[in-house]
Amino acid sequence: MSGSNTPTPPPLSLLNFTALVQQMAAAIQGACSTLLDFTVGSVLLAITQGVASVQLWLQWLILLVWQRARLSTCSGADCDSWGADFGFFRLPAVDATGSVTFSRFNASLPALIPLNAQVKTADGSQSYLVTKDTANPLWNSGQGGYLVPANTASATVPIQAVTPGTAANVQPGTITLLGSAVPAVDTVTNSVALTNGVDAESDAAFKARFINYLASLSKATLAAIQYAISTVQQGLTADIEEVAGSFSVYVDDGSGNPPSSTLTAVSEAIEPVRGLGISYAVHGPTLVSATIVLTITAASGYQHANLVGPVATAIETYVNTLPIGSPLSYFRLAAVAYSVVGVDTVEGLTLNGGTSDIGGAGQQVVKVASCTVN
Repeated sequence: MSGSNTPTPPPLSLLNFTALVQQMAAAIQGACSTLLDFTVGSVLLAITQGVASVQLWLQWLILLVWQRARLSTCSGADCDSWGADFGFFRLPAVDATGSVTFSRFNASLPALIPLNAQVKTADGSQSYLVTKDTANPLWNSGQGGYLVPANTASATVPIQAVTPGTAANVQPGTITLLGSAVPAVDTVTNSVALTNGVDAESDAAFKARFINYLASLSKATLAAIQYAISTVQQGLTADIEEVAGSFSVYVDDGSGNPPSSTLTAVSEAIEPVRGLGISYAVHGPTLVSATIVLTITAASGYQHANLVGPVATAIETYVNTLPIGSPLSYFRLAAVAYSVVGVDTVEGLTLNGGTSDIGGAGQQVVKVASCTVN
C-alpha cells in the first residue's frame, strides 16, 4: 500500500512494565531528590506501578490500531472491513459437488428420487442434497425428481453439500446413509470422490488477491481478465487464448465439466473489463480421460490389500486436482504411488495403455476415468 513517495512511519518505541516503572522513578527522583522511597510496599512505588499499568494498556491499544490500520498486518474481520472500503470482498466457501448412486434390492416397481433428497456420510458428519440435472435422462420435471423405471436396479444423480467447504470433500464409498426416506430405494454410495469443495478465502489469499485487484484497475489487460475470473468463486482455474481481435477463456471448477451457471458468471465478470470492440467466448475445458493401471508390492510389515485403496486414492486426488492446461506426467504417477507409506515397488504402470504424458494443451483438463491398482 505504500508508494515510493509515501513516508515510512517511525517505529513504535515500546517499553515493558519494569522499564516504565524505572523511567518514572528516575524522572521523579531527578525532579525531587528528597523523594527517594521506592522500596517494596511504599506508597510512591504503588502509585508509579499503577500508572505504569495504565501505560501498558494504552500501548496495547496503540498496537491494535497500528495493526488494524494496515492490510498487511490485520486479520479476520479487520481484513474484511479494510477491503470493504475499496468494494473488495472475501470469496466465500464453495460447495462440494459430485454424484451418488441409489440402488435397490427389488426393482419390480418404479422409484422416484426427489429433488433435495438428503444423503449423508457414514459417520453422519456431512450431508448432501440431490440437485437438478435436466441432462440426466431420468430427470422428470413433472414429478420433481429422478424417475427410476421398473426393472432398473440403480440410478446415478448429482448432489451438492449442505455445508460449503473442504470438510465435504470425501473419498469414494464414504456417502452411504439415506438422510431422508426414498421409497423403493435401499442403499446409496458415491463411487467417485468429491474434491471441489473449498473453504472461505484465507487472509493470505485475500491480501494477495487485493494486489492483483490493484493491478487490474487499468482494465482491458490480461491481468484484468484474470482477476475478473478469480472473483467468480474459489477453485476456478482458467486458460486465456488470444486471437487477433478476440480471446477465448477455458474455465474449470475442479469437476472437468463446470455448469452453465458458472460459465455465465465468468462471462458476466469479464464483460466490464474487456476492451471495447474485443469479442470473447467462455468455454468449459476439453476433458482428457486418464486410465491408469499399476502393480504394487508391499514393504516388509505391510499388507498389500491395505495399500491398494490408499494408492488409488492418492493417484485420483492428484490427477483430479490438476489445473486446466497442466499435463499429467507418466513418471509423476509412480512418485505419487511411492508417497504412500508401505509401498515397496511400483511396476507395470501404464497411462492410457502407454508410457507417455497426456493433456497439457491450454484448454485441456485431465481427470481419472479409472485407476486399477493390482
